Amino acid sequence: MNFKAYWSLTKPRVVALIVFTALVGSLMAIDGMPTAEEWRRTIVGFIGIFLAAASAAAINQIMDQRIDAKMARTSWRPLVVGGVSTRQAMTFAVVLAVLSMVILYFFVNPMTALLTFLSLIGYAVIYTVYLKRATPQNIVIGGLAGAAPPLLGWSAVTGMQNEWDWEHALLLVLIIFIWTPPHFWALAIFRRADYAKAMVPMLPVTHGVTYTRWQILFYTVLLFVVTLLPWVFGMSGLIYLIGAVALGLGFVYYAYRLLNPPDELYSMKVFGYSITYLIVMFALLLVDHWIVLPRSLGA
Repeated sequence: MNFKAYWSLTKPRVVALIVFTALVGSLMAIDGMPTAEEWRRTIVGFIGIFLAAASAAAINQIMDQRIDAKMARTSWRPLVVGGVSTRQAMTFAVVLAVLSMVILYFFVNPMTALLTFLSLIGYAVIYTVYLKRATPQNIVIGGLAGAAPPLLGWSAVTGMQNEWDWEHALLLVLIIFIWTPPHFWALAIFRRADYAKAMVPMLPVTHGVTYTRWQILFYTVLLFVVTLLPWVFGMSGLIYLIGAVALGLGFVYYAYRLLNPPDELYSMKVFGYSITYLIVMFALLLVDHWIVLPRSLGA
């Protein structure tokens, strides 16, 4: 068994970011120190969400074999180079998906199983099979599935039994949803020739680089506003607010400079910053949640 090839099918770096935001969602749902039962739900939910995300990633590669073979960024993937067969990859993906659903339904709660299943279908089928090839707004519309992990993590602990759970969990989803377009379009600018060759209608291919740069700036400014909402609605305190403003202004600066970049590689610097940005933002949410500071210095 080619373990390395199967591991590559799961897109481990992408999945790591997904499950990190899911873990933060789980811990944000807990007031105070987690009880033994809350820890159990968090850990078991984490495993189930990880398996579902890995399954979705494998299905994505199965469906994208033709595209991957034409793009330098993905030409090394196991299905392209023959590390595993399509049948083996599909069996692997189905096993992961079934294990995920069994774990989440029977050992966490049915709501988390349902939400995770919908997220898996949204990414692996609706986005990969249809949206990616159908519209330059693919990453905007399809981004909802990729933004779901904090909701899944939150649901693993609470089962989404009250309105408060939905309001706060969906704020975290909204942050990732708005973050996704500028994050991915920065990469798409750099890889636009690859996408054109593979006939994938990414925004830089269909509308040009200049238009895409302005769209990145627009979404980044919108993201700055959206990331203030957890503080506005009392979900977080000063630690998060200060960090969100500092990181948000940094992202806006990167996006503004991308309008007239110093070199062709600058869009990849924006892409790299966006990853660090999301990780630190969610880490700040968690730190702030544990170190409960007043909403204002005078409180």
